[in-house]
Amino acid sequence: MSTPYPFTAVVGMADLRLGLLLNAVSPAIGGVLVRGEKGTAKSTAVRALAALMPELAVVPGCRFSCDPAAPDPACPDGPHAPDAGSGTVGGAARPARMVELPVGASEDRLVGALDIERALAEGVKAFEPGLLADAHRGVLYVDEVNLLHDHLVDLLLDAAAMGASYVEREGVSVRHASRFLLVGTMNPEEGELRPQLLDRFGLTVEVAASRATEERVEVVRRRLAYDADPAGFAARWTAQESALRERIATARALLPEVRLGDGVLRQIAATCAAFEVDGMRADIVMARTATALAAWAGRTDVLEEDVRQAALLALPHRRRRNPFDAPGLDEDKLDEVLEENGAEDAPDPDDDPQGPSDGPDGPDGGPDGGGPDGGPDGGPGGVPPQDDTSAPTDAPADGSTEPPADASGEDPAVPEPSVPQQGAAPGEGRPAPATEPFKARTLSVPGLGEGAAGRRSRARTAQGRTTGARRPSGALGKLHLAATVQAAAPHQRARGRRGAGLLVRRDDLREAVREGRESNLVLFVVDASGSMAARQRMSAVKGAVLSLLLDAYQRRDKVGMVTFRRFGAEVVLPPTSSVDAAAARLEALPTGGRTPLAEGLLTARDVLRVERMRDPARRPLLVTVTDGRATGGVEPVPRARRAARLLAAEGTASVVVDCESGPVRLGLAAELARDLGGPAVTLEELRADTVSALVKDVRRVA
Repeated sequence: MSTPYPFTAVVGMADLRLGLLLNAVSPAIGGVLVRGEKGTAKSTAVRALAALMPELAVVPGCRFSCDPAAPDPACPDGPHAPDAGSGTVGGAARPARMVELPVGASEDRLVGALDIERALAEGVKAFEPGLLADAHRGVLYVDEVNLLHDHLVDLLLDAAAMGASYVEREGVSVRHASRFLLVGTMNPEEGELRPQLLDRFGLTVEVAASRATEERVEVVRRRLAYDADPAGFAARWTAQESALRERIATARALLPEVRLGDGVLRQIAATCAAFEVDGMRADIVMARTATALAAWAGRTDVLEEDVRQAALLALPHRRRRNPFDAPGLDEDKLDEVLEENGAEDAPDPDDDPQGPSDGPDGPDGGPDGGGPDGGPDGGPGGVPPQDDTSAPTDAPADGSTEPPADASGEDPAVPEPSVPQQGAAPGEGRPAPATEPFKARTLSVPGLGEGAAGRRSRARTAQGRTTGARRPSGALGKLHLAATVQAAAPHQRARGRRGAGLLVRRDDLREAVREGRESNLVLFVVDASGSMAARQRMSAVKGAVLSLLLDAYQRRDKVGMVTFRRFGAEVVLPPTSSVDAAAARLEALPTGGRTPLAEGLLTARDVLRVERMRDPARRPLLVTVTDGRATGGVEPVPRARRAARLLAAEGTASVVVDCESGPVRLGLAAELARDLGGPAVTLEELRADTVSALVKDVRRVA
């Protein structure tokens, strides 16, 4: 039973509903990425979409959902013979599928699996379809899509780009069509998406829980009513879901008749150029979205308001240049661009045969209209939409929750950003801004790990170069053909082999052992004491850490941050996949006070101990950013050295970034690095271009 779609209306998700409905009207838009904080019913809204999708005609018995009007000629279950005299294959109707891809799914579960044993012994292609086959002509939903492993992301990208899935194992190949509506949900606090996958989502929407008391009350009321009587609760919304389904079908039928004039196309192209989006996919997605908006409103002409709404949905996630940029769009600039590039052939809204436009959501003010509990304003349960009077009187106009600033730009209530227990003491300056990040040299954990696939340290992984063979401990992964043949060859006479075929048994199978790269936990220990507090110097330090954070994002690492200053150390960011959260904490980091280096190292040790229990396969890399001075606590230098040696004895890989500057240098950071058992690099040596230049100089001298 589907969860009633209007259940999500009370948490202010107009953009989310609109984005999902537009993709139901025009799947060519390319799906929706839903970004939002936890507990905002993202998954509930997405799962409700399946009940609104029109039914599909499919070839009976085809595991790949071939369209009877145009069956896939290369379908593994084909060829599908047409009915006599009709020229088309007979079909049967069924509901569109919503297939969920678990974050921890295996490659075989996603693309399908070949029975290698039967392929070698019998010469047949025994193929078990995967989730990409199930999702063909339907919806593929990925909850927490930002946590999806890289090798699954690569497969999704291939299928989305080609509209087909390929499974190839040792010369045995299967291909089938796989065109689906990709919908993903994510919490930005847990990390961002790779740019390639981010660009594959046609639209993106941001959701947040309503702060209006009455709306939150209605959410709880409906949830309790659903728990008490799911069938009865769903029945109350049957009529509204049927009306939405019919409206989607009507809009789909109208879609081919919608006119997209040259003037509108110029507006779209000018908007994409003005916001400097990469590539041409944004232009195409905007055009398809604007067309779907017109069809949803029952019009055959695209208006400027359709272009504007399409830009707000299709462009924000395509404007990011690095993971520290927040997605968004300057609406004032958007209005200026649209006004400067007004579509000369755009129809006047007052002349539209449907009457004045009521916006993309139709005359009822919302994509799902009124319902059994709808009030005169169209709001569910008679709850009026949130207005200005429900917001605090001192709230900023942009809707943020930050306190207002005074005329000088300073925050009167909070004189200096700080982390808990680390507020700046009187007389300390405001946090220094970070310098521009640069490409950092690669820091890695020595040895060979077995952690999650990534791009930092050497490890045994499912992808990479083949280094050997072994007996499979469970399901067969990548077959090592030469080792399998070598294992089976000595037993052919005993097995009674007479023909040319090779008699292979389960015990003969060998899987390839591969070496690739893994992701690590990069834990930063940052010295924020008075010895580092020179503003220009701290800006350079923050720029270096920001560069390492960017490198960690590109290498798919988890990151954490410990800072120490004054009287102790603080875990300002527990290990997470969100590097932009780490960047935000770093930017607000105040400085000053003594240097309790030992406390910083011991706090880092506690963090690593907990993380080893949570994820024992993920190896840590400790990056200590300091000048090496230790002035806080009792016997600060001996305690710091003992803490460093303790970390080294536990096998923690470490790198010390030496921030000491000036004509007189004590070399304390290098001594700390020796105690930690790792290298020490200066801020200048941390730059990849500096390392490349040094290598070139050495080669030139040689």
